[in-house]
Amino acid sequence: MPEPSRQLLQAVTDRFARWLQAYGETSWDFQTFYASPVGRVAKQLYYKHKLIGTAAVAPIIFCEAFVPSARRFFFIKQRFPIGDAHYAMAFASRFAVTGDEADYRRAVHFLEVLLDTRCATPTGYGWGYPFDWEGIDHTVPAGTPLITTLPYVYEAFSQVYAIDRQERWLTVMREIAEHAYHDYRDFPTSANAASAAYTSRPDAPGMVVNASAYRAFLLTKAAHELGEDSYLAKARRNMHFVMEVQYPNGSWPYSTGGKRPFIDHFHTCFVLKALAKIDRLDPSSGCRPALERGVQYYTTDLFDANGLPKPFAKPPRLIVYRRELYDYAESINLMTLLRGQFPHLDRRWTTVVGDIVTRWQRSDGSFRSRQLYVGWDNVPMHRWAQAQTFRGLCAWIAADVARGSA
Repeated sequence: MPEPSRQLLQAVTDRFARWLQAYGETSWDFQTFYASPVGRVAKQLYYKHKLIGTAAVAPIIFCEAFVPSARRFFFIKQRFPIGDAHYAMAFASRFAVTGDEADYRRAVHFLEVLLDTRCATPTGYGWGYPFDWEGIDHTVPAGTPLITTLPYVYEAFSQVYAIDRQERWLTVMREIAEHAYHDYRDFPTSANAASAAYTSRPDAPGMVVNASAYRAFLLTKAAHELGEDSYLAKARRNMHFVMEVQYPNGSWPYSTGGKRPFIDHFHTCFVLKALAKIDRLDPSSGCRPALERGVQYYTTDLFDANGLPKPFAKPPRLIVYRRELYDYAESINLMTLLRGQFPHLDRRWTTVVGDIVTRWQRSDGSFRSRQLYVGWDNVPMHRWAQAQTFRGLCAWIAADVARGSA
């Protein structure tokens, strides 16, 4: 398969931008089934009483596998901050290529939406899910700030600030950084390392690897961009936690402590992206060896025989799909970020993006959400992962243009 050209990818993103304009900025979500009162109760039962809970979630799993459009009967369309942040970055990247003021205005629009939808926080600005999220240990109420959302929002404001230098965006960046620094608990795991809490709630658990990776990156970026060296101490401790829990083969579990030890595609990408960004910002950070081991594992164990993203290294349970758009999206974002640094990773680009172009983009411009065992899940979900795919392709185009100019 020949590598998709920049012109082809520009056409793909143009079609998507037109679809987004027509479809609107709210959507259903992967969690829609479980955001409803019925879904929440079923999920709680599954976590607390496996036998009864399995029976409770079985009808929902059936819908996921065979009637994904049934989401509309469970909950409403919503706006998702992660989606809005990625759309802001995507349109900012488009503006860097096109110079079209319409793209700039779209990026600013999504920043203004983010300002209108932020959560209440003890310090600064935060964002989270717009639904009650049933976790394995507890319920995370709607509007709870999440460290896994925050870095994308910061990056969005930072990217637009680099374009127009408006002081209001810099003020938001400072508020986000202060929230990330002050409002998330640290759980010491060694003399040099600490795990970051997933949420800003006082009872929030730690030990989720990507949460610490996200916070380490955000505080590192904020330290460099805002001139706040005090952020680096916490950033380094979170980074060292990520490095210390990496397995000898280069992989990371979703969390430590034994509750959720699975290794999956997009969470691995989250960790790798964070380390890659830290390494770019601060080559003396010491995370490069962990990044190199992680990329080696990723390219070897998280792609199938056809060279396409594999959801799990080993599925932790029965899954109802073959492939996931989110895996493709984060693979594209990771490969764009590390382009030219790892030849074995670069070689995955043509196959992954070629498949997106030929099989995943629909005639209306949107992307399919999942390849099921029978058919496709064609319900477009901004957070899962229409926005991430669009942002990844736009970022690659912008980087390609910049490389050509250089």
